[in-house]
Amino acid sequence: MFSVRCVLLLLFAVVASTQGANILGLFSSHSPSHLIIHMSVAKALAEAGHNVTVVSMLKPKVTHKDIHVIVVPMKDDQQQAMEKHMTELAGQKNSLFSTMNRVLNELDVMIKAQAELLSDPRFQRIYDTKFDLMILGYFVNDFQLGVAAKLKIPVIVNWMAAPIPVIDQFTGNPSEISYVPTLGTVVTHPMSLLMRAKNLVSSLFFQYITYAFENKVTRIYNEIFTEKGQPTLNDLKRNISLVFVGCHLISEGPIRPLVPAIVEIGGIQVKDKPDPLPKDIDLFLNKSTQGAVFLSLGSNIKSSTVKPEIVQIIFKVLSELKENVIWKWEDLENTPGEAANILYKNWLPQDDILAHPNTKLFITHAGKGSITESQYHGVPMVALPIFGDQPGNAALMEKSGYGLASDLLSITEDSLRETLKEVLENKKYSQAIGKFSDLYRDRPLTSKQSAVYWTEYVLRHHGANHLQSPVVHMNFIELNNLDIYALILTFLILFVLLSRLVAKLVWNKLWGKPKVSKSKKKK
Repeated sequence: MFSVRCVLLLLFAVVASTQGANILGLFSSHSPSHLIIHMSVAKALAEAGHNVTVVSMLKPKVTHKDIHVIVVPMKDDQQQAMEKHMTELAGQKNSLFSTMNRVLNELDVMIKAQAELLSDPRFQRIYDTKFDLMILGYFVNDFQLGVAAKLKIPVIVNWMAAPIPVIDQFTGNPSEISYVPTLGTVVTHPMSLLMRAKNLVSSLFFQYITYAFENKVTRIYNEIFTEKGQPTLNDLKRNISLVFVGCHLISEGPIRPLVPAIVEIGGIQVKDKPDPLPKDIDLFLNKSTQGAVFLSLGSNIKSSTVKPEIVQIIFKVLSELKENVIWKWEDLENTPGEAANILYKNWLPQDDILAHPNTKLFITHAGKGSITESQYHGVPMVALPIFGDQPGNAALMEKSGYGLASDLLSITEDSLRETLKEVLENKKYSQAIGKFSDLYRDRPLTSKQSAVYWTEYVLRHHGANHLQSPVVHMNFIELNNLDIYALILTFLILFVLLSRLVAKLVWNKLWGKPKVSKSKKKK
């Protein structure tokens, strides 16, 4: 009987595997934190029995035995250019505007590398495989939609945060700038006149940036995909089946319209059950009876690129704490200093550390993924944002009462010491983020269940054009009824002119002076 059961289980496994779809994940963003989100989607699909092939420029930290990974790394000179720019970003104040402008200009190596990946022989081999669906990890790489067109398969786009203007364009989602803050903008509701004006200016900037990026990616698309009959990039963008967004607006807010083609999967990188920690970290946290502080400035900026004087300020303050400290530090041979309460590690399982009951504070760069994981596990934060959306994330986190934010470049020993003391000792922060954690977890489907269901939905229907908003296929004039307004205005003008003409004729007929002939004048 045991042998029979084994055979039956094996047969069921074979049947399940043959029913799995072949899914291509194209995750070429050079940000490790982005890759964690994308790979979490891929892992959920692999666990559901699908065959997933991932192409990336980085070796992923999140993976699965049934995911086939093809790594096409950046060229050495591109990698050096990236590290140079990241070092510069760590040493100066950066707004979201300046960061986006840098990506458009000096940092366009990120875009070029994603384009060059498509011609690499390791990538070209994917055209020899029959795929059923492509998931595109989005970061200014619209031109990669051409891959799905060549494979003749539907596309799901995966985005790491709440919808931004380009995501709204993909899906025809309304951008309600009168009450929905643009990326990086922190507002209170109801928004004042000044706030709405500021939000409008930010929205106009993003429209400009989106237009500039569109020109760049369209030019790249036209250079790469030259085959006869290949659709235009605009046609491909109008036929995206679905977009996954890394948010949960019921808890995060503000509430906004979401068309059916947008599916929220915020927190998908958070494990249902934490993995066992490495022995040294597990031992360190377990003996942290007075609590532990976790410090990580993210995956894009190396801690060693932060100004040495700032590093020493952080070290001095952390070494004085009664709590133990786990510090993500890449260069273990050159650490900021030795202290009995500090453990340095060049890579850390962030989600698992935040899940540990002894972790009482997270010092973070305020990346969206890090904020999400800390909120999910109810760990208060001290944010030291550096660039991109981080200042906005940090400000929103502070406004929500989940911790405090400080300017990394201007902190002092006293200011940092007071900030850490406030968040560690004042229970209002842990209570506020604990309430958020309860709300964030309360969903009809988990993020992974939502990702699997909607991916399989697209697979079952061979695309999901029926989910598209009509807005996707309307031009600016039609969408804003400008042609109707122009027609109404034309009728009004004609009516006014005709009314004036009729009125003038009637006036002259009834009350106008009779004309006197010349002969009568002579008499």
